[in-house]
Amino acid sequence: MINAMRHRHASVLALCAVALIAIAGCGPSSTSSSTTTSAASSTGAASDTNTTQTAPVLPPAVAELPAAEHPHAGQFPAPAGRNLNQLAPLASSSAQLGAATGTFTPGVRRFAFALSTGAGAFVYAPTAVYISSSPTAPAQGPFLAPADPLGVAPQFRSEQNTGPGGIQAIYAAHVPVAHAGTYDVLSLTATSHGLIASSGEIAVAPSSPIPNVGQRPPDIATDTPASVHGEIALLTTRLPPDDMHAVSFDRVLGKHPIALLFSTPQLCISRVCGPVTDVVVELEQQFRNRITFIHEEVYVDNDPGKGLRPQLKAFHLETEPWLFTVNRRGVIAARLEGSFGVDETRQALQAALQ
Repeated sequence: MINAMRHRHASVLALCAVALIAIAGCGPSSTSSSTTTSAASSTGAASDTNTTQTAPVLPPAVAELPAAEHPHAGQFPAPAGRNLNQLAPLASSSAQLGAATGTFTPGVRRFAFALSTGAGAFVYAPTAVYISSSPTAPAQGPFLAPADPLGVAPQFRSEQNTGPGGIQAIYAAHVPVAHAGTYDVLSLTATSHGLIASSGEIAVAPSSPIPNVGQRPPDIATDTPASVHGEIALLTTRLPPDDMHAVSFDRVLGKHPIALLFSTPQLCISRVCGPVTDVVVELEQQFRNRITFIHEEVYVDNDPGKGLRPQLKAFHLETEPWLFTVNRRGVIAARLEGSFGVDETRQALQAALQ
């Protein structure tokens, strides 16, 4: 059933940037380890025919964000040996799952995503994730996926941030992926109208060259007003400009805690890059006396036609946004890919201070 629904919605998800559920990388697509998303599985029986089926219709939106921030295990069924195809019919309706992370290697990894209706309205309610090596293999879970708010105070909102009219939060669960290969994912969302089922995939690579927690990052020189001869527009595409460019990364590495953000608010194709940068700008006000904040744009001369900046290439990044926090010993303390909200960003900053 999971696979049948995945193929049925493949053409829809090819337009995920338009549907606002393609929120993983805002730059070029990665060719290493990626996440493939799909619409939710049907809640009816699996069909062996090629006839088109219509997914159950959701309300225009499910707006239970405060509850979505605090899911608990008792809201979701235990797998009890069941597979994803057996768990999916427990839901009374379905939604589309858009992945916000695309880099996975074996281990316990962060899987971030958004949920939306067929009409593009976002779904916010308590959510958990189940995972298995195939739809017919016994499922693991539920792994709670708290919704992490993306909203900031008005004074920290950029022109690239649509604010309340855009995405309000991102879900994230930490799921075990023991080996390289493709895993199937089912999210269940507990609403006052019943469970909502959504499905996707995780592609796990044997390894990744992207620096990870516990490793020392590349000793790169990031752009400063001096390096761009005072052309602030080359430092940041954010409007208004942020101030996270006072010092080069290599000058403070191993001396001070650092928050290094790779993002391009103006040139990103999705709606989350502006909000993610705004989240960091807001938290900078709370942590700036303890952490050095650095924002690096993505494209050479802010021109996508000129390719990625050498700083991203040094980190082996092919998508954005990414946030790396580094402790005063010069070791990566936290790493966030794709979309991330206020709570996860604060945790990443606090990790750099330990």
